[in-house]
Amino acid sequence: MPVSRRLFLSSSLAAAYSLQAAPSDLTQLSLLGAAEALRTKKASSVELTKACLDRISQFDRGLNSFITVTAEVAMAAARKADAERAAGKARGLLHGIPIALKDNIDTKGIRTTAASALFADRVPTEDAEVWQRLQGAGAILLGKLNLHEFAAGGTTAVTFFGPVRNPYAVDRNCGGSSGGSAVATAADFAYGTLGTDTGGSIRTPASYCGVVGFKPTHGRASIRGIIPLVWSLDHVGPLTKTVADAAVVLQAIAGYDELDVDCVDRPVPDYTKAIGAPVKSFRLGVPRASFFDKLDPEVAAATAAALEVLSKLTAGYHDSILPAVSYGPGAGGAETAAYHLPYYPKSQASYMPSTRKGLSRSAAMPATTYVESMRAVRLLRRQVVKAFDTVDLLITPTTKLKPYPITEAIQRVETDKPLPPTLANTSQFNIFGLPTISIPCGQFADGVPIGLQITGAPWAEEKVLALAHAYEQATEWHKRRPTLDATLKPFEVKTVL
Repeated sequence: MPVSRRLFLSSSLAAAYSLQAAPSDLTQLSLLGAAEALRTKKASSVELTKACLDRISQFDRGLNSFITVTAEVAMAAARKADAERAAGKARGLLHGIPIALKDNIDTKGIRTTAASALFADRVPTEDAEVWQRLQGAGAILLGKLNLHEFAAGGTTAVTFFGPVRNPYAVDRNCGGSSGGSAVATAADFAYGTLGTDTGGSIRTPASYCGVVGFKPTHGRASIRGIIPLVWSLDHVGPLTKTVADAAVVLQAIAGYDELDVDCVDRPVPDYTKAIGAPVKSFRLGVPRASFFDKLDPEVAAATAAALEVLSKLTAGYHDSILPAVSYGPGAGGAETAAYHLPYYPKSQASYMPSTRKGLSRSAAMPATTYVESMRAVRLLRRQVVKAFDTVDLLITPTTKLKPYPITEAIQRVETDKPLPPTLANTSQFNIFGLPTISIPCGQFADGVPIGLQITGAPWAEEKVLALAHAYEQATEWHKRRPTLDATLKPFEVKTVL
């Protein structure tokens, strides 16, 4: 549902431009700032698009966030958007706004690779449902973004197209699997991006790259036309510079798709009304068990400081308990194996070694184990609702630890050395299927961002957005941007993946 100009001007969205810039600095605008620049004719869609493309050309060679840049397609769409606006046919806040998509989201006529050699030349004949909706709202596609191969990992270091660097510390991983989406947003290459999330793949890179990453309730947005990891746990959502921007993108992609068996037929509220909504009555829960153990001291300090801010904005917080979860996304491995059945047996060499190992484990999963696991997931999704009898929202750190170096990420998958619990605080909310956002709340000593996770009851996206925006406006963390180096060379992989 596009947001009308009248609704925009009468709502608190009009006051939500936390990243303003002069027209000469267009890429630093938030999505809403760019929309305002278009509305007031301070910039055209052509100018916004060219500014993004120029910045990608200047800085992405070393960061490697894009797999495919669709410059000609984008400029043609921008010219069309400007003509439509001049004719009085603007379709809403996204009309003429340049964005980018994770490269497991199908785009008709534009290759969609899932960062794998297997699909290096794959060109879909249909658009994913979410991209259809964004196109309908007038969004412009800048290109397709790098990811951990087939979204099957949390670093974006394992990809046929080379690792993606963290723009705040280029020797370190950027999180995953939607690493390219987070980096492109943080580096001001696009005004917003889409990512997917099966165990934390939107929120982990959002945390490590200092942007907003929102995974809505499972079934809120269609995953049809998205190359899956585990259908039962897969989500699609926005990565943006501000919470208000995330609300606008979610508004465009949310809604029922009868051809997606995981999508739920439920009315879509106006998420933009959550921006600026009162939060003083919100009761916050802090599930310390399993979410607060083994925290990096800097993460613990940033989270404690964030809780102090939140306690002043709301009715306060107290400890709460969630149902115990003893497994992660691997519980749905049989679904992964099912998708790859037409490819994997005859094309194993086209997969990265760590992906092959994961697929072998998935293929070996007994049917009884999968059935039992998925029944447990459905039960947990019923049980977790009770946790919200006494609280409105849950607060946790997004990640427990600092992102480790890319070289270490590569070495670990090569040697089967256990990975640190990168997704420990995110994957449980995929099992529960709850709406969860990561917002910036601090930084490590070397400047790498730290994220805070806010989670709501099923379909409580509005409450999540309202509190996230209130916290954002009470702090300055979302205004930080990395310093980019135009001379940075591509990451050299010295070992064979």
